[in-house]
Amino acid sequence: MSNSKARIDLRNQMFGFLKPLEPGPNKDGRTTWICRCEACGSEKVVKTKDLRRGKATNCGCQRKKRGVEQMQYIDGTCIEMLKSTKLRSNNTTGHTGVYYDSKKDNYRVEIMLQGKRHYLGRYKTLPEAVKVRETAKEKFHEKFIEEHTEAEPQST
Repeated sequence: MSNSKARIDLRNQMFGFLKPLEPGPNKDGRTTWICRCEACGSEKVVKTKDLRRGKATNCGCQRKKRGVEQMQYIDGTCIEMLKSTKLRSNNTTGHTGVYYDSKKDNYRVEIMLQGKRHYLGRYKTLPEAVKVRETAKEKFHEKFIEEHTEAEPQST
């Protein structure tokens, strides 16, 4: 495997926490750089285009600091996300899974589980829609969490 023939010398530049050290092996026909992550000191081979476009800014250590590596997925469902009460920034009703449809002047209710969106109906009032969503959350999410947290091995 030959090293890339870099057209642009990226040495001594910084791309987030990544500092290119030398051209690396070609990856999928693309030039790469062997970079050192200044945040943790590890080295990573990164495509030149990913560096220059800002797609690669660290070796992955910053994701670990945010706790992403601690997420537990079972059958396509993240247990931590089910337990979370955080609302999405574009939520306008203040309730997860409840969406106001201004064209139909009602509330659409849905719930996600195991990578599938389950439609729960449309309701005229917000309290009615929230009640349906909370009932579904108890039935689906809490049951799923309970089943899969009991299945975890107990440490002695």
